[in-house]
Amino acid sequence: MNYIRENSLPLSAIKAALNHNPIFKPSINLSIVETHLPKCRKLKQFNQVLSQMILTGFIRDTYAASRVLKFSTGSTFIHFDHSLRIFNHIENPNAFIWNTMMRAYVQRNSPEKAIWLYKLMLDKNADGDNYTYPILVQACAIQSLEFEGKEMHNHVLKTGFDSDVYVQNTLINMYAVCGNMGDARHLFDESPVLDSVSWNSILAGYVQIGDVENARYIYLGMPERNTIASNSMIVLFGRTGLLSEAYQLFNKMPEKDMVSWSALISCYEQNQMYEEALVLFMKMRADGILVDEVVVVSILSACAHASLVKTGKIIHGLVVKIGIESYVNLQNAFMHMYSSCGDIVAAQKLFNEGCQLDQISWNSMISGHLKCGSVEIAKQLFDSMPNKDIVSWSAMISGYAQHNRYSEALALFHEMQQKGIRPDETTLVSVVSACTHLAALDLGKWIHAYIKKNGLKLNVILGTTLIDMYMKCGCVENALEVFYGMEESGVSTWNAVILGLAINGIVDKSLEMFSDMKKSGVEPNEITFMGVLGACRHMGLVDEGRRHFDSMIQEHKIEPNVKHYGCMVDLLGRAGMLGEAEELIKSMPMIPDVATWGALLGACKKHGNNEIGERVGRKLIEFQPEHDGFHVLLSNIYASKGNWDDVLEVRGMMMQQGVVKTPGCSMIEANGVVHEFLAGDKTHPWINKIERKLDEMASRLKMEGYAPDTNEISLDIDQEEKETSLFRHSEKLAIAFGLIAISPPTPVRIMKNLRICNDCHEAAKFISRAFNREIVVRDRHRFHHFKQGYCSCSDYW
Repeated sequence: MNYIRENSLPLSAIKAALNHNPIFKPSINLSIVETHLPKCRKLKQFNQVLSQMILTGFIRDTYAASRVLKFSTGSTFIHFDHSLRIFNHIENPNAFIWNTMMRAYVQRNSPEKAIWLYKLMLDKNADGDNYTYPILVQACAIQSLEFEGKEMHNHVLKTGFDSDVYVQNTLINMYAVCGNMGDARHLFDESPVLDSVSWNSILAGYVQIGDVENARYIYLGMPERNTIASNSMIVLFGRTGLLSEAYQLFNKMPEKDMVSWSALISCYEQNQMYEEALVLFMKMRADGILVDEVVVVSILSACAHASLVKTGKIIHGLVVKIGIESYVNLQNAFMHMYSSCGDIVAAQKLFNEGCQLDQISWNSMISGHLKCGSVEIAKQLFDSMPNKDIVSWSAMISGYAQHNRYSEALALFHEMQQKGIRPDETTLVSVVSACTHLAALDLGKWIHAYIKKNGLKLNVILGTTLIDMYMKCGCVENALEVFYGMEESGVSTWNAVILGLAINGIVDKSLEMFSDMKKSGVEPNEITFMGVLGACRHMGLVDEGRRHFDSMIQEHKIEPNVKHYGCMVDLLGRAGMLGEAEELIKSMPMIPDVATWGALLGACKKHGNNEIGERVGRKLIEFQPEHDGFHVLLSNIYASKGNWDDVLEVRGMMMQQGVVKTPGCSMIEANGVVHEFLAGDKTHPWINKIERKLDEMASRLKMEGYAPDTNEISLDIDQEEKETSLFRHSEKLAIAFGLIAISPPTPVRIMKNLRICNDCHEAAKFISRAFNREIVVRDRHRFHHFKQGYCSCSDYW
């Protein structure tokens, strides 16, 4: 609104006029005021009337002053400060004048000032009326000020206005808005007179808190069930998943308005019934019901979730036709719909042409580009935003994490911290996830401490992510501390604990947790059984694994998928039951994937069954000629038999197919910095110190009785070269660095991209005893906790 403040009557002029005693006959009266005020269209015209009233002293007429003030507060071209100056110079304002100012504050979204004005009114010993308290109670409701609302209630009782139905209704509404349905219901039940507003207010309160039982009771007890009440019930039924009741009520309504249709369409959209929402929208249009931006936003959300971009484009044409396309919330909904359906070009076009872009517009485009994989474009938009809110930062950090750019996610989080932006739960989930993938335990622990210090809610998603991070960093006690400290645990939370305990070799506890999960009433899902079967295979519990596999179908009605069969093949194969494992693959009700055959190949290598191993290995290379792991396993099988010609043949096949063996890589965090080591790496700044530590390790290990397992080297080279090659494996380099950089008793924690070899496993046991250090290695399959010469896996991996 454009206020013409320069034409306002100066405060000094008002004061002078008010103190002036007119020496001429008044030329203005109430009739003239009431005739000319409605004709005022500019501040200058209004000031002419006001000046006459001041100069003639007619402003001292309380009723006339009240008419001027009411017109002033209700006019868009008069600044509120001007109205306030008029009010401050009215002598003996009556209840109507006080009410006018209090109502004006409420209408301008300043309810606290309305309450302040009421206190001033009491100080001046002025009395309110039956219109005063509804205004004040409404002011309390706007900002959910229940304490102040109760004070107003007490004043109502003292002044005797509690029998006024208008006052009663605003009190019921205030308590309902504040979520205090006990006091709201008490007022409702004790009220001597109830009208439609009373019934709708109490019903709205129950709808707001999702109380279906009481809302249904009130609705059925209404003397007249109007459209507003029915619409509220449809919204409630939809929010609580009672779609059939919502649909039945909609069909029984004698009169349906646009809100009725919009409410049911929203019900379908909220409950993932997108096709039903679209069908109802088409019927709404066919019945000639007008649509507004609210219902279009719901239907565009349905299009986005169902990836119906063609339908979305048709609706776009309809919106343009009825002329509401310029609404910014609709533009944002269209951007979201197009980007969700993969048409980022259409979304960007809308963004470029938008003349009323808001924060949601920018955030929608950033999220859209990230979803479509355009990370760099998203970052450019992020950098050029006029203002960034927590959603912007969270979207960009989450995008980096989702596209495996974990280091950039953490770097952006640090930048966010430096700018003093307080992260929310969504941001922290992405950051903790990045910490998990980078094994950045120190930062993960800092975030956990940050959550505690700032009193952030540890919801199911954030709590589960923290548990997963601790488990995958080998910190089982920290993970269990988070789990037992959570107020609410979903199936994903239990799964994270069961899987985490299993990969850390704490199999008994993992299976115990599975039993506790069922006792607590949480129904296991497919992922749960991946954890349970994984626990069994990590310790070779064949009979237990078979029992749980059978219970999936018989007890829990879950059809095993290819991954569950893969777990069973791995379980049997690790236990040396290779023939049974191969028979299980042949009996699978679906085509076995390469991972299942790969588990059998790995078991053949472990148990030296070259016959099955050679057959399976050649089949796998035929299935996936680009897979380096299968070539390496087959090569190792040949090498173990001394068949160097076959080894060279496999190496030749790799060269021919352009297959490069994935180098062993180990990561270790020290003082908040993650260090990477490759096999044979000599590029680390501390390489000289590491070399000396390796020599010390070799010397101490020899004294402990360690002998290198050169069978791991599938090369036709002499023994000394094999031993030297073994001692340059990435995990040994990382261990050497950890012994230098990490002070005891802090464990040396390492994450490796491949399965730890037999020699490194044996060496780590000796190192843990020789140097009296706990070493934790997370390889491709599980954790190994080395302490005093022993490993948590009991040498079964």
